[in-house]
Amino acid sequence: MTTIITPPQDPRVRRVQPRRHEPAGTNRGRWRLLSTVLAGAIITISLLFERSVVLLLPLFFVLIVPFEKLFPRHDQRLRRPQVATDMGYALSGPVMNFLSVLAAIPVGILSLAWLPGLALRPLVDLIPPAAMPLVGIALFDLAIYWTHRWYHEVPFLWRFHSVHHSTEHLDWVSGFRNHPLDGTLIAPAFFFLLAAGFSTEFTGALAVVQIVTGLFLHANVRWLWRPLHKVVITPEFHHWHHANEPGAINSNYSVFLPAWDLLFGTYFMPKDRRPQRYGVSEAVPTGMIAQLRYPLRGSANPLRMVRHPIHGARAVGRFVRHALLPDLWRSARRPRRPSHSEGLDEGSLWATMRTV
Repeated sequence: MTTIITPPQDPRVRRVQPRRHEPAGTNRGRWRLLSTVLAGAIITISLLFERSVVLLLPLFFVLIVPFEKLFPRHDQRLRRPQVATDMGYALSGPVMNFLSVLAAIPVGILSLAWLPGLALRPLVDLIPPAAMPLVGIALFDLAIYWTHRWYHEVPFLWRFHSVHHSTEHLDWVSGFRNHPLDGTLIAPAFFFLLAAGFSTEFTGALAVVQIVTGLFLHANVRWLWRPLHKVVITPEFHHWHHANEPGAINSNYSVFLPAWDLLFGTYFMPKDRRPQRYGVSEAVPTGMIAQLRYPLRGSANPLRMVRHPIHGARAVGRFVRHALLPDLWRSARRPRRPSHSEGLDEGSLWATMRTV
């Protein structure tokens, strides 16, 4: 029997709402003041906890911004809209990273990514030492590819990842915009490699390289590097990943090697145009504190889990069985993009998807 597959509820495609910057009415001024105080407190704690941030940010600025000015992709000022929000994330890095690590440990364990890692361990032990780094990079990128894909195509996970994609101007500082719970995106790949037999030092180094190179991939530079498009990730590849344009949505998930997007049919690199519009089509608020609250909208009070652990565990179990796992499976079974998908909008793309 032939049926139509219902597309994932990707808010970047399905709905456009009026942008809500903060609570309306007489509370608006109070909310702005409270948000400013909270953001200032987070930044202060971060700088007290890790003072090297004060040195690292100017270093990134000096290394990247001159290229953005000499070879700009888009004509935009340093003080472009919402740059203060992104700088707030950059200065809050130590606190955000600490919260991400706390969340990444249970997520990495519950993801069960370590099970296929254990299954591969006997084969990994047979790999010559000289080839281990290359195999490790490929496996790490494979795990990141699927986790990244699910963070886009599973509505619950997209809530957190949408904060990163909400920036409408890509440059050196936009890469810092990340919800701390979105930092768990790297956890399954980390646990996968550790279980497969790769060292903690090697796996941690890959995670650091992925984070640092991400800042360069967001840079506002016009370099095309066409010969490298199908070999390694380039700014062009990642800018298309951020593009909020027909055909580009839900594409280019790899963080090192485009091979996985080519293999699984999510590679998108048009030859006749370049990305012009970024951001998302949903109403992600502006301001760091509002964005930190945004993915948690409508969520139950976590204290209820403490007061009623049995009912809470059952509710989580129902959510996983009836929502999360079906969405993961639907994303995994999404057919490859047709070869002529350049310029094909997501609605048309989903309309062609059928299964027997």
